[in-house]
Amino acid sequence: MLRLSEIFFSLQGEASRVGLPTVFVRLTGCPLRCVWCDTAYAFTGGTAMSIEAVLAEVARHPTRQVCVTGGEPLAQKACLALLTALCDAGYEVSLETSGALDIAEVDRRVARIVDLKAPASGESARNRWENLAQLRPTDEVKIIVASRGDYEWARQALAEHGLAARCPVLLSPAQGLVEPAALAGWILEDGLPVRFQLQLHKLLWGNMQGK
Repeated sequence: MLRLSEIFFSLQGEASRVGLPTVFVRLTGCPLRCVWCDTAYAFTGGTAMSIEAVLAEVARHPTRQVCVTGGEPLAQKACLALLTALCDAGYEVSLETSGALDIAEVDRRVARIVDLKAPASGESARNRWENLAQLRPTDEVKIIVASRGDYEWARQALAEHGLAARCPVLLSPAQGLVEPAALAGWILEDGLPVRFQLQLHKLLWGNMQGK
């Protein structure tokens, strides 16, 4: 059994699959408390569902794209079985994870979107750096930038760990904390080998839950 906050159909708002119609499976619970978190409603509550029930709900929607997110989905042990079941059912599956938990056992067919928490998140000490050795070209690293200091931290992490050679790296401005144009300018000034991204779903619908 899993505990879910919501299952909904929307456009993917982030990463390389941005714009694709996608079913989002949001699991309840997260061990982190990032300062800028926009899904705190998923920390508690939720509904207990079997993997079979989740698959049935996902199948109601006209897409083969599924994103398992949270909260922190890997905080639930049954998440690994869910990811495999979705892949077995023929879906293109991505996983959004905080980067604080081990990703090694995630089904190899899943595209893992792994956060690195910059200092202004308040949770940079929770980064599990061992995950970087697990990254494949089909994975992605995401860093949310909430200050110039966060940007400098991200630039250093890129250089020290050779991140851009491992997989695509995405930099996003924390909403209301860094002007998007400022972050874009920093990236261009340094010729940083990353993809700048804005959250498409927020541009379309604001911070509405289930979008």
